[in-house]
Amino acid sequence: CRHSYEIKISGHLSQRRFQAFEGWKVAPTAEGQTIISAEEIDQSALFGLLIGIRDLGIPLISVRRILDKE
Repeated sequence: CRHSYEIKISGHLSQRRFQAFEGWKVAPTAEGQTIISAEEIDQSALFGLLIGIRDLGIPLISVRRILDKE
């Protein structure tokens, strides 16, 4: 089953860390956070993304599933 997610992390990404998320939509916020959008991914891809965030030592703020609009 594939869903879309919005992952919020603390801080803005350096160029080196930004490259770790190539292929994902990454947007810094004015509040000093970063939103990573993952569209139509399965659970294993979501967990891979979260493990990458953990391995880089980036504080995770939230993970939100985007509900489909019908």
